[in-house]
Amino acid sequence: MGLFFIYFIIIALIPIWAQLRVKSTMGKYSKVESTAGMTGAQVARKILDENGLYHVKVLEHQGFLSDHYNPMSKTVNLSSENYHGHSVAGAAVAAHEVGHAIQDKENYAALRFRHSLVPIANIGSNASWIFLMIGLFSHIPNMLLIGIILMGAGVLFQLVTLPVEFNASSRAMNQVVGLGIINNREERQARKVLNAAALTYVAAAAVAVIELLRMVLIFTNMNRNDD
Repeated sequence: MGLFFIYFIIIALIPIWAQLRVKSTMGKYSKVESTAGMTGAQVARKILDENGLYHVKVLEHQGFLSDHYNPMSKTVNLSSENYHGHSVAGAAVAAHEVGHAIQDKENYAALRFRHSLVPIANIGSNASWIFLMIGLFSHIPNMLLIGIILMGAGVLFQLVTLPVEFNASSRAMNQVVGLGIINNREERQARKVLNAAALTYVAAAAVAVIELLRMVLIFTNMNRNDD
């Protein structure tokens, strides 16, 4: 019982640590104004136009760290602080979201694969625990296996998300440096912001993989005991 308690504490602390890290880093560099003095909205618009994405709109979105690119509506959505702010953090985040728009334009394979996994991952994430719980409490291996397969779809989605996010950050840095949006000193600060944000995806994927492996071990032991 003690080991299970420690296990659940650890998997709970991993995402919390990642969230605290990104909030701390964003809080720090949101107070550092970029030399260019551009708002996040201006940064996004400039990079979009430089890449021929004139049709992609830049919109303000409510909510802290709610920044995202919507491939359906072709919009870059920035949180109010990043949309209006002139900070290094805002510039980095805006450029990152535009990085996704550039991926969309270029039909980046990992992004397309992630989009194709969305419906499967949604079903898997919502339904997996029903089968897992039935399998665990009723001691029915086949029900547990169905839950593991569905859970695996969600884990695959999170793993595919990692290269998509890292690639968007790489594109972002190339754009802000190449277009002179940030200087050499600010480049290091912008990288810290993007690396901290990436930690949230890494933490989520790590927890998902660990949980999937735990269920596989339980399934293996259940089958062994039945034999």
